[in-house]
Amino acid sequence: MDPDFRARIRAGDESAFGVLFHEHGKAVYNHCFRLTGEWGAAEDCTSLVFLEAWRLRAKAEPHGGSLLPWLLALSTFVVYRRRRVARRHHALMERLPAPGPLPDFADELVGRLDDQKRLVAVRQVIRRLSRADQNVLALCVWAGLDYAAAAQALDVPVGTVRSRLSRARRRLEKLVEKNLGLDVEPHSAEWRISGDCTDAVRPKGETEK
Repeated sequence: MDPDFRARIRAGDESAFGVLFHEHGKAVYNHCFRLTGEWGAAEDCTSLVFLEAWRLRAKAEPHGGSLLPWLLALSTFVVYRRRRVARRHHALMERLPAPGPLPDFADELVGRLDDQKRLVAVRQVIRRLSRADQNVLALCVWAGLDYAAAAQALDVPVGTVRSRLSRARRRLEKLVEKNLGLDVEPHSAEWRISGDCTDAVRPKGETEK
């Protein structure tokens, strides 16, 4: 990386931010998707992450390597803030009168139902893990950060990342086998997004039909 790149980011260089988005936009999107489980939400959160990065650019560390850990830390913050807002909105909506019947759009969704069901099933299992375990899985397994980078993003010691990841892998493997009957090994990258929601949730060894 250009040794002056962080300085350019901190100074608000628009071309540097363009490079930042080009290099890490997909990783940020994948991370947001894994935390939200929704394509649209991940897109919204990705946009918010880079807006936050621009707003907080002066707080980026002046020295270091890749800025991906910083962006993923912002991603986690954005996703959880969005959840808090959604909960407040849901509570407000529950106090309003029930709306009238809505048209049925089921026919438009037929092609995505199987993928959505599998995604929901997988996320139901993942949500049984603690938030700390979910975060370390998202960073180390899906985002592909090493222990040091994940520790930086989570602001915890490297040893804590190692222990959390080991615990999360064991717990997730047992939950998946028990609840979904899938042969999933979370220590590899079989759940990493590669273009569509089928690849995002396809277990190891399963190929597209």
